[in-house]
Amino acid sequence: MSAMAVYSLKQGSVPLLVSMPHIGTDIPVELCARYVPRALQMEDTDWHLARLYDFLGELGASVLMPTTSRYVIDLNRPPDDAPMYPGASNTELCPTRFFTGEPLYLGGQEPDAVERARRREMYWQPYHAALASELERLKDQHGYALLWDAHSIRTEIPWLFDGRLPDLSIGTASGASADEALTAAVVQACAAYPQFSTALNGRFKGGYITRHYGQPDQHIHAIQLEMCQSLYMQEVAPFAFDAERATLVQPLLKNMVASALKACARRYEK
Repeated sequence: MSAMAVYSLKQGSVPLLVSMPHIGTDIPVELCARYVPRALQMEDTDWHLARLYDFLGELGASVLMPTTSRYVIDLNRPPDDAPMYPGASNTELCPTRFFTGEPLYLGGQEPDAVERARRREMYWQPYHAALASELERLKDQHGYALLWDAHSIRTEIPWLFDGRLPDLSIGTASGASADEALTAAVVQACAAYPQFSTALNGRFKGGYITRHYGQPDQHIHAIQLEMCQSLYMQEVAPFAFDAERATLVQPLLKNMVASALKACARRYEK
């Protein structure tokens, strides 16, 4: 399988790259028999984000998306599989459980160390090589780059967190991955839409992508947005897109991304 077969990259004209690492829905045929049947529905996918973010072309953003399901490999986990949230329930580089805690694999079919290394080489490395290369291209062209890491999740998942999530969870690695002015601009954009609850660096502070690539001192800023799927889709199978609900949140989503980009531009005005 070629690198280009495991992701798609659309290069844009502004210093903005949007990554959607959990949008993929492909599980290779040779792996399917190892999973419990339920896994093939891929319930923990970040469903429909490309459609929800359909304004990115208008903004001139670059967009990076994998084709492979997070059940094969989680592109937002570190290559050494270190826990992102110590002390809490975590999903691995090659997940072995659903978000509800039950096993993804049939007994004895979990990936061993050799298989995990194979998947890391085949899927994780090409995606991250493309991500790093595009950020470097944008930085070379504009002098800086903004990485927006887009995610969505079911509103309530007791195995991972208590209670109901805020509608919109903004993560900047507790302020380490993006300049404070960018974060403030995103938070201010949310304030104009009080019907949606928001949190900054709460349960979701940003995964590996945000923490690793967000280096403000190197003029690369990274922001993660985790949003509740109840805002734009059905959270149970068949996980249908809800256009009516989506139209209510899309203006805010666009304003958040655009505000971050504008704040970044102001940060580097000469």
